[in-house]
Amino acid sequence: MIELHGGGSIILKVCFIGDVCGMAGRRAVLGLLPGFVRSNDIDCIIINAENSAHGLGVSRNIIEDFSAIGCDCITLGNHTFSNRDFYGQIKNIKNCVRPANITPAWPGNDYYIVEKKGIRLGIINLLGQVFMDIAADNPFTKAEELIDKLRNELGCHGVFVDIHGEATSEKQALGYFLDGKATVVAGTHTHVMTADDKILKYGTGYITDCGMTGAYESVLGMDKDVSVKRLAYKIPMRYEPADGPAFMCGIVFETDESGRCLSLRRFCEYE
Repeated sequence: MIELHGGGSIILKVCFIGDVCGMAGRRAVLGLLPGFVRSNDIDCIIINAENSAHGLGVSRNIIEDFSAIGCDCITLGNHTFSNRDFYGQIKNIKNCVRPANITPAWPGNDYYIVEKKGIRLGIINLLGQVFMDIAADNPFTKAEELIDKLRNELGCHGVFVDIHGEATSEKQALGYFLDGKATVVAGTHTHVMTADDKILKYGTGYITDCGMTGAYESVLGMDKDVSVKRLAYKIPMRYEPADGPAFMCGIVFETDESGRCLSLRRFCEYE
């Protein structure tokens, strides 16, 4: 665990779950998360669920299932509307944020605020610009704009940023850009957990990717045999989410009234 000593007397402990993929990922969350929350004294739960509906997108029913076991906020990504029905559902879901740095025509929320133990935590979802299949606006300036609004206008003590991107360089640069402004900058999208969890110089927690939640024997959550045939033999088969024993990956971090990240650690829990 990475720790920063000092801070206020009230500590908020937050769990963030990396990309939930397909039925196996949903099962892992519903089965593993409640016990993990109890044993780790978690105060707030955030879940990236953009791959939770059969590997692409999310649905209102899935969000309701996650909310029923204590999830406070859902973040998304480039597959926000891969489930077409969700385009009409998202505007009625308050505790869900889609990438803020895309076209204003997208329905949904740019941010969400969780208040626990007297601490207000703003939550932002951003899309990377590099090697992504959706053209996004500048995540650096959008993050700065929203953090300023959340802290100075809406009274947030801290801000959590889910940067959903492909390029590790872009995510790392965003972490340094937001050091001292965001509480945590956590990467998603690549489905492979990185080992660079740390607290930056001015008190921002950082990790390039939080990993995925889904079938353990898979290729990024997808059926491994299909993936091998597509990549090794160029057979045009449709990707399908893998099933079987699953794991749940993510991070746990602590903050206080200062909005600094006091500790951050990554975890993997297995069925």
